[in-house]
Amino acid sequence: MSERDEFTWNTMIAAYANSGKLTEAIEVFKETPIKSSISWNSLISGYCRRGMEIEAFGLFWGMQFEGQRPNQYTMGSILRMCSTLGLLQRGKEVHGYVIKTQFESNDYVVTGLVDMYAKCNCIWEAEYLFKMMPDKKNHVMWTAMIAGYSQNGEAFKAIECHRDMVVEGVESNQFTFPSVLTACAAVQAANFGSQVHSCIVRSGFEANAFVQTALVDMYAKCRDLGSAMIILEKMEVDDVVSWNSMIVGCVRQGCEEEALLSFQKMHARGMKLDNFTYPSVLNCFASMKDMKNAMSVHSLIVKTGFQGYKLVNNALVDMYAKQGNLDCALRVFNHMPNKDVVSWTSLVTGYAHNDRHEEALKLFCDMRMAGIYPDHIVLASVLSSCTELTMAEFGQQVHANLVKSGLQSSKSVDNSLVAMYAKCGCIEDASRVFSSMQSQDVITWTALIVGHAQNGKGKDSVRLYEQMIATGTKPDFITFIGLLFACSHAGLLESGRSYFASMESVYGIKPGPEHYACMIDLLGRAGKLVEAEKLLNQMDVEPDAAVWKALLAACRVHRNLELGERAAKNLFELEPTNAVPYIMLSNMYSAAGKWEDAAQIRRMMKSRGISKEPGCSWVKINSKVHSFMSEDRSHPRTAEIYSKIDEMMLLIKEAGYVPDMSFALHNTDEEGKELGLAYHSEKLAIAFGLLTVPQGAPVRIFKNLRVCGDCHTAMKYISSVFHRHIILRDSNCFHHFKDGQCSCGDYW
Repeated sequence: MSERDEFTWNTMIAAYANSGKLTEAIEVFKETPIKSSISWNSLISGYCRRGMEIEAFGLFWGMQFEGQRPNQYTMGSILRMCSTLGLLQRGKEVHGYVIKTQFESNDYVVTGLVDMYAKCNCIWEAEYLFKMMPDKKNHVMWTAMIAGYSQNGEAFKAIECHRDMVVEGVESNQFTFPSVLTACAAVQAANFGSQVHSCIVRSGFEANAFVQTALVDMYAKCRDLGSAMIILEKMEVDDVVSWNSMIVGCVRQGCEEEALLSFQKMHARGMKLDNFTYPSVLNCFASMKDMKNAMSVHSLIVKTGFQGYKLVNNALVDMYAKQGNLDCALRVFNHMPNKDVVSWTSLVTGYAHNDRHEEALKLFCDMRMAGIYPDHIVLASVLSSCTELTMAEFGQQVHANLVKSGLQSSKSVDNSLVAMYAKCGCIEDASRVFSSMQSQDVITWTALIVGHAQNGKGKDSVRLYEQMIATGTKPDFITFIGLLFACSHAGLLESGRSYFASMESVYGIKPGPEHYACMIDLLGRAGKLVEAEKLLNQMDVEPDAAVWKALLAACRVHRNLELGERAAKNLFELEPTNAVPYIMLSNMYSAAGKWEDAAQIRRMMKSRGISKEPGCSWVKINSKVHSFMSEDRSHPRTAEIYSKIDEMMLLIKEAGYVPDMSFALHNTDEEGKELGLAYHSEKLAIAFGLLTVPQGAPVRIFKNLRVCGDCHTAMKYISSVFHRHIILRDSNCFHHFKDGQCSCGDYW
């Protein structure tokens, strides 16, 4: 080997290093009689290409120890490795060496530094170096800066940088154009993207595959699917990335059929589908509810060997869950070898959205047991399930874990917390979360407005609505439901009329059946049955069951039998198995002395197999639910409960309580009626609550039906005599009993 010159030795080192045979390269390097900077650079470059950080830096420092001064190519190789591997600290060490050796004005080295800082998410450092360079910068440096801006979410700066590049007279190339097009896509700058497209045509890069792919992606994300498809069809070689961009663009715009058509073309052309193609296609089925074709694609996934890819499996779980096919979603989930937060979130959210709230919460507990930390999406879904199940304690635990985890909260989670606390009767906690938020949107305001209304604080709802309007937040469809509900349950007749009129005249919101139901309830409670009937007849939409129920309830209170018959008969058609309208009409006939008509209604109920839903109240103690029916004696602590009832009734009578016999059974004597009232399910539940809930803690009771008037009166006395805060959730709203008063103001 001694007859070989320096050039031959260096060529052999470079050949071995470039081909990845680093062991052979180092052996030749050791045998080389004269180790020049070229020898060192070839070896360092080889290690850098393979990402071998320790070896590459060992050679970099060893080179200097041996008396060889690294040059721009040495530092270029090292900086490229730092960029690729995200080695910020190592890159800073090289930067220090660059300053020390006065390479800071070298275009090649500074370009490497700009690229390194940008790819290590230090865009401001990259920008500083870029701006500190002399006016004349080459196209490589411009491209590195544009790419850095684009990759770091600074799309507008990337666009501005490209404009400056053009002004400077520097030509863009096949590496510059994709970066600026990516920036255009990120902010949907369609006009600037079209201008860049013109530059591409003039520069002769229109046929470049990378540029074409970026153009398809830009047009698709800018909602110009026609232009994206034209470029896609012009491509000489079918590129799976471009077709994937097209499918994603179609899905984002709700063009599911076009997305599936593109997928079919890919399949027909024999293109090699990848693990990004399938998730986009599965997203189509999530919204189309096309189970047959969805399963066909699932079969294709298995056939092409993509069933082991996490990204594809996550999309399958999400698709099946959104279609309501939770069995298939669970089956795919259980077969996944590795599950991440997206996998769990898709399944938990699917169960929550399909009203399987208990299973959703159980899955969330399993997720935490598996060591997976939740994200904002799953937290919002879990809190929604807590809301539906009125599980305040579980929701509080989720909130506490969120705070302890240090995870930054989000608007969706905060909104879910406000709604959860409000709908679980913890209105003070809801208000605290609301006040702690940096900004509130219409969803936040609406959750609090509805929450106050449901907790018997209708006037506070109106006050909050006025505050919302003062902030410039516009109400939506749901806001007005909560607002009109508040007016109805607070007896705010004039305010309700005014807000209802403003819906269409001020905000352009067409009232729905829910708004009409609230208005008819408001008018009915105020005894304005003629106005309520007139409003009913003027409705632009078909009245639903809620509208007729509101009217029937008003007719029962104000004894308008004729209008009540009309409401009840419509309810018989809309909800033929609901016993409530039958019973209400029967009671109205009885009150009017029409005994035969009342008997006829009850015979009709019997012939149709309709029975009244029995009243049931329950209280949750230490995560266990204790339920009670009227005169129930099945509880293990029955003796204690009935003893507490006797004590309770004695004390509240001394305080002034008088049983309301109109709510008692009519076929018993006076003593029997009084005992029957005392043993209503609500009173049994409160007796048990007084025995078990610690003093100072609120007693929370739930009832499946509307609380009866006698129990409502008794609860007020109990709250005063026993100095307890009682929260009763019936089928209508929350009642907060405290110091002998109810939050509903006896207007429920």
